[in-house]
Amino acid sequence: MDQQPEEARRPIDELENERREKREAIRALGLDPYGGRIEGLLSLQRAFESYDESVDQRMNEAGIKPGHEGDERPVVRVAGRVMLARDNGRLVWMNLRDATRESLQVAVSKRDCDEVGFQVAKKTDLGDIVVAEGPLTRTRTGEVTVWARSIRPASKALLPPPEKHAGLQNPEARYRRRYVDMWSNPRTTRTLLLRSRLVSGIRRLMEDRGFVEVETPMLQVQAGGAAARPFVTHMNALNIDLYLRIAPELYLKRLLVGGLPRVFELNRNFRNEGVDRRHNPEFTAIEVYEAFGDVHSMMELTEAIVRECARIANESEGREGFVRSFGDLEIDYDGPFERFSYGELFERAFGFSMEDEERVRAEGERRGVRTKDDRGEPLDVVWIVNELFEAHGEGLIDPARPTWVMRYPSALSPLTRPCADDPRFADRADLFIAGMEIGPHYTELNDPDVQAEKFREQLAGIDEEESTFRSFDEDFVRALKVGMPPAGGMGLGIDRLVMLMADEGSIRDVIAFPFMRPQSGR
Repeated sequence: MDQQPEEARRPIDELENERREKREAIRALGLDPYGGRIEGLLSLQRAFESYDESVDQRMNEAGIKPGHEGDERPVVRVAGRVMLARDNGRLVWMNLRDATRESLQVAVSKRDCDEVGFQVAKKTDLGDIVVAEGPLTRTRTGEVTVWARSIRPASKALLPPPEKHAGLQNPEARYRRRYVDMWSNPRTTRTLLLRSRLVSGIRRLMEDRGFVEVETPMLQVQAGGAAARPFVTHMNALNIDLYLRIAPELYLKRLLVGGLPRVFELNRNFRNEGVDRRHNPEFTAIEVYEAFGDVHSMMELTEAIVRECARIANESEGREGFVRSFGDLEIDYDGPFERFSYGELFERAFGFSMEDEERVRAEGERRGVRTKDDRGEPLDVVWIVNELFEAHGEGLIDPARPTWVMRYPSALSPLTRPCADDPRFADRADLFIAGMEIGPHYTELNDPDVQAEKFREQLAGIDEEESTFRSFDEDFVRALKVGMPPAGGMGLGIDRLVMLMADEGSIRDVIAFPFMRPQSGR
């Protein structure tokens, strides 16, 4: 029954028809090939841990075989997908896999298994899901094994699995057929389980610090909260266009106005922009606001979140500490993160101050950076500075050291409070790890008049296309007039954080169902 080499060479239709015949043979035994409710199931890992070597050894010394009278070996009931099957005539060997364990061996003996179960084993194909029950023993080769006294079908797989050992390797196929990828590539399942643990750990940390999780609208009448292009949809009932939210910021701040002092939302955002190894059009982020906090309190909170994620990731692998590998990097998340000012990195990259407008414009032209708008008018120098900084200044950050970049030019952060000592700079800090921007952090702007002016400046600088979905948010300014306490705020990309902790180089590897271009003809 070790079918894989022959299956790999045969047409899919032929294989499917053969499996359908076996499905009917199982029905002829009086069984449902798609199973039903089963009580008392153990995960494969729990079953493996139930093996008692001392009892097994005592039974062997007494000459008592598994499942025979007097056998005291622990009996387990497990379910899993068949990843390997060998038919030796009167003995069928299977290796099962589930989300907790890549392999647990099951032995189906004609002598010790019930007759129906033995016939089921004979008709089992790779990829089938089966339920096995029996005592645990260790074979002569040293492998912990369920010595089955019954085997029952749980789901007949009509399509064969990917080629043995190779799994589903083509990235395009892996993402489109995640349901196959998960059981043919155990790393995929481990990554998705780690993601769940990390999200749960973040929620616990936030709640332990007194933050309240809230929900804000994903369908919005105005696109706001971040400078990004939204997805547009239409509400038939009111015959109006709506936008999938770019960020929950403006609604979360309204909750501060309403009196909730510490709020966070951990949910999806949508941006109608590029798709690549680090960007997905829908992504998960945590956004946080704390009354009477500032950028520094938010930075401390994020360091605690990242450090806790590193601890959880190590714990899931049976290790301690806060050091995680990412590609060739060894990143230590313990201790304070590095800190640099935006201007300091710019000057280090170019050898002159970002306030030297003449040299900035000359450097922009030399490096092919856009310095004029569509009408041929000179662009505000701050946008040239930022283009240069993103292309060359960020590259000076050590990818193996979690690093804060602080004090951005105010024009780049219109919703951020200016620094008290110099209003040309915003009280903002961005976290960079392994060459990725993980999230911005702010001291929030709460002066309604300044906020209104910032909105006007922002709208004045956009092109005609963007003006179709951006507008002055009068209600938010009205909320600020009611009074929002001084606050710190931050947004942290969960997908990129999971990439770091799971050592995955593509955002698609940490999202269960990443966005994929529709296949032709579909």
